[in-house]
Amino acid sequence: MNINSVWLGIDNPYLTPVDDKFVIHQDVAGPWLAMQQAAKDDGIDCQLVSSHRDFYRQLAIWNRKWRGEATLYDASGVALDFAALDDNQKIDAILTWSALPGGSRHHWGTDIDVFDRKSVQHWGQNFELVDAEYRENGPCFTLACWLEKHLSDFGFHRPFLENKGGVAVELWHLSHTETAMQFEQQRSVESLRSALEKADMEGKDAVLNRIDELFERYVLNEGIK
Repeated sequence: MNINSVWLGIDNPYLTPVDDKFVIHQDVAGPWLAMQQAAKDDGIDCQLVSSHRDFYRQLAIWNRKWRGEATLYDASGVALDFAALDDNQKIDAILTWSALPGGSRHHWGTDIDVFDRKSVQHWGQNFELVDAEYRENGPCFTLACWLEKHLSDFGFHRPFLENKGGVAVELWHLSHTETAMQFEQQRSVESLRSALEKADMEGKDAVLNRIDELFERYVLNEGIK
């Protein structure tokens, strides 16, 4: 198997189901289920919002956002006027909250998005997976605090805990540190460029024109230098 095809999300032989909807990396299933049970023991209904997404699913998300079929937000979660954005502004707006196809940590099955299902069900508003929902007075604030205290006990960390000028803060996004590290070390801008050149991707020329910068700023999440 081509090792690049795995980190790029084109193929992944390591996946296993954890319920009737979600699959994750086989080495992450045990730690995830243990953490979920520990949260349940403390009265928190920690459930998956998202787990593995392949290259083609990420491509569909990208294309939908590029065409203006989904709302784009700034790093503070404020909706942007799509019609007023040029191509480079669209790229930055999308990548603040969504990854490039081939550049998502969700491709690996090591990263998950979580929420407090019972609290959201009793909240009485539409759940949008935005920062305010994980802050004080939000339905997932208790979960966010619990994770801050306990996620490392199960081998997880938050890769997007700080906005460096790239990806926005995502308190819901957890990564299994040891397993994800294997894929982090495989990433290369050359492989990503090659995959995107072959993809049926909206705004491809504009993205490829900035691919070195975008790789460092958003894929590696090194932010603005």
